[in-house]
Amino acid sequence: MNQPSQQIRIALPSKGRMEEETLDFLAAAGLHVSKTNPRQYSASIPALPGALVLFQRTADIPKSVAAGDMDLGVAGYDNVVEALNGDLNDVVIIHDALGYGECELVVAVPEEWHDVTDFASLAERARTRGPLRVATKHVNSVERFFAARGIEQVRIVSAEGALEAAPAVGYADFIADITSTGTTLRDNRLRPLEDGTIVRSQAVLIGNRAALAGRPEVLEAARQILEFVEAHLRARGQYLVFANMRGETHEEIARRVFEQPDLGGLQGPTISPLLTRSGEGGWWAINFVVPQSRLYAAIQQVRAVGGSGVIATPAAYIFEEHPERYQRLLAALGREA
Repeated sequence: MNQPSQQIRIALPSKGRMEEETLDFLAAAGLHVSKTNPRQYSASIPALPGALVLFQRTADIPKSVAAGDMDLGVAGYDNVVEALNGDLNDVVIIHDALGYGECELVVAVPEEWHDVTDFASLAERARTRGPLRVATKHVNSVERFFAARGIEQVRIVSAEGALEAAPAVGYADFIADITSTGTTLRDNRLRPLEDGTIVRSQAVLIGNRAALAGRPEVLEAARQILEFVEAHLRARGQYLVFANMRGETHEEIARRVFEQPDLGGLQGPTISPLLTRSGEGGWWAINFVVPQSRLYAAIQQVRAVGGSGVIATPAAYIFEEHPERYQRLLAALGREA
């Protein structure tokens, strides 16, 4: 007798820019999160009827997924490596590039440290001027980074709040913090080291390894999310173009179309006979996909080969035959496709 499926638990960020961007991204990917009350900490995804969404602090999501309290989750990659201290035994990164929440964890020093531009010169300063203190919220990541480079004369100061003020206030000599544009660092007269990027981060989709391996409903939910996310990302900036053309034969239309550099589509254009109200023959319909950056050029090329009635519409999804990231997920779980 089959056991009833358990509810699938998905953790999403609970506040700030990461929450807003995650909800917007999922909605655009066809996975709208239904949250009737903005103060609620639970919600649903109508496209995934068996799923319960729970909102958590982004920094807590990786630990919840690793512990099995959550089956799937969305968090910043920097939060994943920090919370799990680089140990991904219990977690699978299902999608490593959702395309939003981009930032970097960087080492930044005061502008007046003219002799410090990279890690070698930072190490020299630490050696000659005594131990230095670095303030950070990402203690594990920073500790691993400094240890890998053999810099011992640096003490890590765990801190919260606005780290940019630490050197000015005096409880640290320099900082390691998250930045997306660098503006806040510059405003506080700090600059990143040339080789001081510790983690490049963006939003990622993660899953509990045991749940993915042992519960088919979790794996199927992960697959559905991946399908929609990948199709949405592939379709970004792509346009579907339709046009009518006169011609005697299918081969003639194909030759004229393939003479143009932007009318080939993903694997080739679709060319089919056009049925007219008058019954007049010699008309063909073509359609193809083109990047937005080449849209106007493609329209001009359609006109150049006798096309008319051109319609261009943004593509919402482009589904692959076999999503590559799902194949990677199965490989990570030791399973065959």
